[in-house]
Amino acid sequence: MATLYLFRFDLSSIGRSDNRGCYLRRFRGQGQLEPSWALRRRNVVAVKSVKAFYGGAYGLNDNKTGLICTADELHYVSVPNSDWKLALWRYVPSLRAPSRNHPLLLLSGVGSNALGYDLSPESSFARYMSNQGYDTWILELRGLGLSTTEQIESETLEKQPLVNGSVYENSTSNIATQLRQWNKNLISIIDGAQQLGPFQPFVQGVTSALEEFQEQLDVYEKYDWDFDNYLEEDVPAAMEYIRNQSKPNDGKLLAIGHSMGGILLYAMISRCSFKKVNPQLASVVTLASSLDYRPSNSSLRLLLPLKDPTQNLNVPVFPIGPLLVIAHPLASRPPYILAWLKDQISVEDMLHPTLLEKLVLNGFGSVPAKVLLQLSSVFEEGGLHDRNGTFQYKNHLRQGNIPILALAGDRDLICPPEAVYETVKEIPRQLVSYKVLGKPGGPHYAHYDIVGSRLASSEVYPLVADFLNRHDMV
Repeated sequence: MATLYLFRFDLSSIGRSDNRGCYLRRFRGQGQLEPSWALRRRNVVAVKSVKAFYGGAYGLNDNKTGLICTADELHYVSVPNSDWKLALWRYVPSLRAPSRNHPLLLLSGVGSNALGYDLSPESSFARYMSNQGYDTWILELRGLGLSTTEQIESETLEKQPLVNGSVYENSTSNIATQLRQWNKNLISIIDGAQQLGPFQPFVQGVTSALEEFQEQLDVYEKYDWDFDNYLEEDVPAAMEYIRNQSKPNDGKLLAIGHSMGGILLYAMISRCSFKKVNPQLASVVTLASSLDYRPSNSSLRLLLPLKDPTQNLNVPVFPIGPLLVIAHPLASRPPYILAWLKDQISVEDMLHPTLLEKLVLNGFGSVPAKVLLQLSSVFEEGGLHDRNGTFQYKNHLRQGNIPILALAGDRDLICPPEAVYETVKEIPRQLVSYKVLGKPGGPHYAHYDIVGSRLASSEVYPLVADFLNRHDMV
């Protein structure tokens, strides 16, 4: 059953939630808390009080972590045959914009929540598109951001049935034990680093962050899904829900995917072409995405050494969010021990340091090992394949009939232009438009700069909007 939460929220101050699930706001100069029940169609922010994963979005510094959504509406859609409820951030079309025929779905990269598409009022891909008249939705895949389960909402680990019929035991599982030991070792390393002068400015708060992550390790028992679960279950459930809400005349959606989000769209088109099924997409824009990374020197190859250890240790989840939190100070401040990590996200002067820090500290969660293992096949012969290794997603793009705009960043170390083009060349030429963003003398575009850099709103967003406008026909 889908759920819609609508609350008016004063962003000038952040309060806490009461026991009714209504978010409370504290007025400036006043000590009392007052519930905010007034509903409006526009300029509202939805708030759901649930326990957050560390490294996920928008945790408040109190005992009951609040997850804040900056969209106009927050919707939840249930995934069939699971207990996951996916968060859909909705941005209502501007009344001043032209009327559009199709709603727009935004899909984020691996481990990313909705924040990347709405980093600030000046760097909001979602808000820009809604101001162009599009009913815009950001999907948060299972395990990320505001997507939740009943177990997470309860904030307890009482005995509950799993999907496979087993139950949580009172004693800690082997997997949780492994993760706890890994976490303790990492804390020990951080504590030891404090004895080294150059590291001292960077370790404040890291230990407490890891301890918070450790408190939630038992939840990772449920992190048992792969890329195909996103493709076959999460995205279709979200698309059906959006169609029911927006009611496009032809039943189709427009879609934008960044990084893994674009990979999902390519895979959907390929799978539907093979099955001779209509994907119900009017047109698609992919940002720094490819099904085959082999021709490139992608930094994602750094993940390959994790493959065997992850399988051998049977560790179910890779904590991308917590690790980025730890690495960020070492990458962004003297002596810049991990400076190369910053370049993975944004080139110099393209993203304000405050926004970069906001993205790194709040924009990522933890990812199941199964997802990373399947995505690692982009470096194998034939590119990305399904969980069984029998279906190569790149092989059936030629049979598609969906107009596609594929954008690459000239300084993208994660998905270089060579990787993007390797997929583009498989698409019928009359259906695909390909462009590399960036100029020899600058500005340049790294992996995230395409989505939320200081120039994206003037150079990238209009380009995407023009393409979608041309294909927003019934």
